[in-house]
Amino acid sequence: MDISFTVRLPVDSTSVPFVRGLCRQALEHLQVDPPVVDEVALALTEACANVVQHAAGDVDYEVQVDIVDGTCRISVFDGGDGFDVDALPAGEERSPLDDGRGLLLMQALVDRLSFVHEPDGRHRVTLEKRLVLHPPLRLVDPV
Repeated sequence: MDISFTVRLPVDSTSVPFVRGLCRQALEHLQVDPPVVDEVALALTEACANVVQHAAGDVDYEVQVDIVDGTCRISVFDGGDGFDVDALPAGEERSPLDDGRGLLLMQALVDRLSFVHEPDGRHRVTLEKRLVLHPPLRLVDPV
């Protein structure tokens, strides 16, 4: 089973737990391993919190979730100013107190992280994580 959905959210802090809960429920419905659900939820939280913090001039932002073929791909779109990922210090040179610490967290939690400036002027952060699925338990009569 695959699940895909897109939501448009107001740029405010109450939108973050809302979309995190939607994503968490979808992953749990697919019986994804709980630690993987937690990692995806935390990475999504960080991506959305960055939008809320840095795109305050925007009215809304969009989150697209695609859980297909054992992979969860989440794209967060916003119209904020964006930033130059290449201008940030390398991971080992970055202090936990520097800007960009959330990027380190997202990188640690997902298998692939990308940043794209879309032709329509929006910025897209994409998180991709391979999932560990648990098949439903089946009771078998003892022989």
